[in-house]
Formats: sequence, structure tokens, C-alpha cells
Amino acid sequence: MTSQHLSHRSTQPQTQTPTADNDVDMNPSRPKKPAAARRGLRSLSLAVAFPFSLTLLDIFLFGSTTRYRTLHKPFYFPPLWALHLACLTTAFLSGLSSWLVWAEGGFHRQPMALALYLAQLALSLVWYPVVFGAGAIRIGLVLCGVLFGVLLGCTRMFTNMNPIAGDLVKPCLAWALLLAVANFRLVLYQ
Repeated sequence: MTSQHLSHRSTQPQTQTPTADNDVDMNPSRPKKPAAARRGLRSLSLAVAFPFSLTLLDIFLFGSTTRYRTLHKPFYFPPLWALHLACLTTAFLSGLSSWLVWAEGGFHRQPMALALYLAQLALSLVWYPVVFGAGAIRIGLVLCGVLFGVLLGCTRMFTNMNPIAGDLVKPCLAWALLLAVANFRLVLYQ
């Protein structure tokens, strides 16, 4: 007798429970997992490809210069190919960290984080044309200092929203510091 174990009667209509045979979706408003995964992968690829491709275009247009190649550099100066590779790596890392923050809803909660991210992206893109294109090395040094400050703010804000995103910005911070040292050395040789 199954009715002996019945403690109370529900006033709501009974719904089917999902089994292997009927597979009823209990929450129809929730998207299916494969569709959500595709959207997530699409947004991730866009978030990473956008800054990466802009940096690649920046390197292609302004990145080759004989001035930097012929300069007598100390041992800690990166060769030009390493400079390009590091800039591409920081673009990738900053895009990935921005996606992690966006996925957590951080840009909606704190719009200043988006402003800082866009500022660091713009500053990193402007450095190549200023230093290699126009030859304005002193302005490039100022840009490196501002970029370091903006990346520091990005690191702090991103860490508050997603600690992994904040950690991904830290290599970019180290790169901005090394870039400032290299830029300062260029100012001395000018």
C-alpha cells in the first residue's frame, strides 16, 4: 500500500519527471548546453581575436624600423621580433581577461573596468605609431607610464570581479614596465 506513506497531498498539478524515456526539460527558459557553449566560444574568440588582430595590424603597419635594429642595446633589451611577440601575447591575455570579466557580468556592475580595459588597449595600440612611426620617443615614454597605471587599475578591478582575470593582466603589467625601461633607454640614446 503506497498510500500509507503519503504525508500530504499537493495542490499543484503534477508534472512529468525527466527520465531516459521522456526527457522533459524542467526549465524551458534555460538554453540548451550545446547552444550556450557555442555562444560562449564565439564570444571568447571575438574577445581574444579583436585586440590580437588590432595589435597584429599595428605591428604590420608600424612595427618594422631600422632605428631600433641598429641601436646599440644592453642585454635586457628585447630584439624586435620578441617585442612584437610580447605585444601580441599581452593583447591575447588582456582579451582573455576581459572576456572572463564580461562573462561574470563585471562590465555591467562596474563600467569603469570596461573604460580601463579600452584605455589600455588604446594606449598599447598607440605606442607603436608614436615610437616607431613618428619617432616621438619621449611621448612613448609617457604613454608607457600611463599604460602601466591603467594596467594597474585594470588588475585591481579585474581581480575584484574574477581573480583569474586579474592574474592574467599581471604579465601585461610586467611587460609595460619592461617596455617603459626600454623606452627610457631609447630616450637616453636619442
